[in-house]
Amino acid sequence: MKLSEKDKDWLAHLSKEDKVKIVPFDKSAEEKFQKVKAIIKEKIGKEVEVEHRGASSLGISGQDEIDIYIPILKKDFEKYTKYLIELFGEPRSVYLLERIRFKINIDGKKVDVFLIDKEGEGWLNGLKFEEYLKNNKECLRRYEELKESGNGMSVQEYYTRKVEFINNILDKCKI
Repeated sequence: MKLSEKDKDWLAHLSKEDKVKIVPFDKSAEEKFQKVKAIIKEKIGKEVEVEHRGASSLGISGQDEIDIYIPILKKDFEKYTKYLIELFGEPRSVYLLERIRFKINIDGKKVDVFLIDKEGEGWLNGLKFEEYLKNNKECLRRYEELKESGNGMSVQEYYTRKVEFINNILDKCKI
């Protein structure tokens, strides 16, 4: 599987000039995630899921950031968006009732906090992809190599390669 039309549309808005910087895994990522998780749960409630995802949760090289996801139902977007704006300010990107991204900094580390539709394709595919990587160490190693080889690439080129890799894994998961 290559790129869907939705993938192409999203990739088209990414910079061809800005460069990606990949760094080795930061062992302090989990501790920093736990700090942000506590802040979020204090504001939105203990019952809401707050998950550490992405490269730092997999223990591999990445873009020196922590990805935090809050999977919720579409009906709860307005309520939780309001809470997160109170905590982190205005969101950096909004895909209405699909995904909203907030960007913060904790102890010198960039953190992306995503409010995401827990029944949506983006969340469900992310779960499948990361589960596949956790159960296939060779594939996880290849994914880390792909990320490391993207150091210095344009944001658009890096994410194009990354999305193609993810789509190929998701295609395998259908079997």
